[in-house]
Amino acid sequence: MAPKNPKGGAVKQKPQEDQRETTLQAVVLADSYERRFTPFTLERPRCLLPLANTPLIEYTLEFLANAGVGDIFIYCGAHTEQIEDYVNSSKWKLKSSPFRTLALLKSTATSVGDAMRDLDKRDLITGDFLLVAGDVVSNLPLEPALAKHRARREKNKNAIMTMVLREAGVEHRTKNKGRRPVFIIDPAAERCLHYEEMNHNQKDGRYINLDPELLTTHDEIEVREDLIDCYVDICTQDVLGLWSDNFDYQSVRKSFLFGVLKDYELNGKTIHTHIIRQQYAARVRSLRAYDSVSKDIVSRWTYPLCPDSNLVLGQSYRLERGKVYEEDGVVLARGSVVKRRSVLGKDTSIGDGSIVGDSILGRRCHIGRNVVVDGAYIWDDAVIGDGSIVRQSIVANEAVIGRNCVIEPGALISYGVRIADGTTVLGRNKLTRAKRKPQDMSTQTDFEIVGKGGEGYSYASDTDSESESSTISSHLIYLQPPASLSNSSISTLHSDESDSHIPRDTSRRDSFRSDPSDDTAQTRDFHLDATTSIFEGLQKGDSLEVIHLELLGQRLTANATDHMMRSALVSAFMKRISSLIEVPLEGKTSGLGVSEAVSQVLDKYNDLITQMAIFDKGHKQKADQIDFLLLVQKDVMGRGKGETLMLFVAKALYELDVVEEDGVLQWWEDERGREGEMGKTRGLTTAFITWLKEAQEEEDDDEDDESGESADDE
Repeated sequence: MAPKNPKGGAVKQKPQEDQRETTLQAVVLADSYERRFTPFTLERPRCLLPLANTPLIEYTLEFLANAGVGDIFIYCGAHTEQIEDYVNSSKWKLKSSPFRTLALLKSTATSVGDAMRDLDKRDLITGDFLLVAGDVVSNLPLEPALAKHRARREKNKNAIMTMVLREAGVEHRTKNKGRRPVFIIDPAAERCLHYEEMNHNQKDGRYINLDPELLTTHDEIEVREDLIDCYVDICTQDVLGLWSDNFDYQSVRKSFLFGVLKDYELNGKTIHTHIIRQQYAARVRSLRAYDSVSKDIVSRWTYPLCPDSNLVLGQSYRLERGKVYEEDGVVLARGSVVKRRSVLGKDTSIGDGSIVGDSILGRRCHIGRNVVVDGAYIWDDAVIGDGSIVRQSIVANEAVIGRNCVIEPGALISYGVRIADGTTVLGRNKLTRAKRKPQDMSTQTDFEIVGKGGEGYSYASDTDSESESSTISSHLIYLQPPASLSNSSISTLHSDESDSHIPRDTSRRDSFRSDPSDDTAQTRDFHLDATTSIFEGLQKGDSLEVIHLELLGQRLTANATDHMMRSALVSAFMKRISSLIEVPLEGKTSGLGVSEAVSQVLDKYNDLITQMAIFDKGHKQKADQIDFLLLVQKDVMGRGKGETLMLFVAKALYELDVVEEDGVLQWWEDERGREGEMGKTRGLTTAFITWLKEAQEEEDDDEDDESGESADDE
């Protein structure tokens, strides 16, 4: 619909708009103006909290550097001095920094709206700019989105903003189960027509209010609840003018976006979308997202933003087997165990008999003897006493957990808190030593919670009872305080808006060519973990028993199906065979031949396939064997010497009795492997199949002859 009464003078126009600077600028909102990370943010800004032992803001600055940003303005709120000290001592202030300008802006803003209006008054923005939060973790390239935005802007000066959104499933594991953002989009123009948030926890919040005129004035519209909002916006200077002209705009989406779209007939301004389907983008805007993104970083979905990239000056992480990252100086007692997906910071020590798994430990942490740390985040200089158990909790810098303590899932233990020996900290507790406000006097130690000799008290924010989601998380969980008005006693590390996205980076998965058929997060996690584990075992020459035991544990943990097992085995085996072919042998210019490489892997480890993936031997229908060969066929499609690989692998599997003759022949007749690119991989295998069929016919003839001779004798 055309604007009825566009107000040309309503939005302040910047001088020389058509002669914008070529340098790309970015505004980073270092303050979220929220309390989702209390009690930690009472003493430290959210953007400096450690995410996989690297300050959050480092990921955002790396993202902007990769996007080619030249000028960055960091908008500070709480704890400005800490941010200033950190930035001034970081690599971003060195001469080698990719940024032309890196300036910190101080203000008394209490909302995003106040910050944007203050920014407009400063007159620092000279052209199009990026608006991002200080908690963005992303490896996506922005060039396509920027190019589309600029081209659109050349044709239509009223196209003032492009939002970068990530496509994901409606039930994505990181989405808030309560309030969900809904985007109404014109797909042809990539234009957002309406924005609303549905609250699935309320009966009347499960619907959206849509102007019927949108249905008559647009040939096609899409109602998208499957999009994750990355909070990465490409803006023109007009955006700042709109913020300044509307003092009731406080938040980026619920007020600014909603208001501009609603008032289109008055202002004529359009907001567009750029939807990505690959790469990684997330906002760590809640404790639930903190847990999910941390695990994605450790699992390398965010590559190259991983611990062993050593983003911060002085870091020395290296990747060990099982996605365990260690810095220099880590001390492990002989009887200690560090399980998969763990990060150990510099000079951290773990005592005899202790088990650490799926956890991130900062620098100079001391873990006593016979301690269990499971799914937890232990920040720098923390101490865990002998015999204690810490599960799915956060223990901040310099906190001390006494001996034989139990920290239940969801507990948040802030800076310097001390828990006395033998104390159990319940999951609903958020403990701190800091004052919420300077005049607050209620900071006396609560010995009923921290134990006699402990130090700290339970913190409850003003918004706990009204802003916490009641969605159940599968990881970090804490119980709502008794004052909560929610009917549910359990809530996630949560968000009262849509949570950050955890999309999967397909570039990581491409190294293992057999993709899992199920697109759930659990399936993808299992496929990557299991494939990596098997491949590393094959590469190192581990015994069959060792690989089998580790794979069995992964299968039980993930409740993996037989198909998932076959997919992981094919990916790992084919990757190992290909590496033997492609990597030159010592003193030679080439690797092994195809036949030799296949034999070296399958001769030693074929029992792993029969024990873990093939269960239909002796059956008339060979579904497992067909599935396995189809996965091999799919894998070799993109590899060099694919046809040759298919022939020798199929032949070896048959000769080693991994697949039976009927299994090979049923696979050959299966329609799924005969068409298109899949069919092209079968060329050289034709002769082998012909030989099998002829051998089978000869056997049938011999049986008929024997039957005839027997009848004659009678």
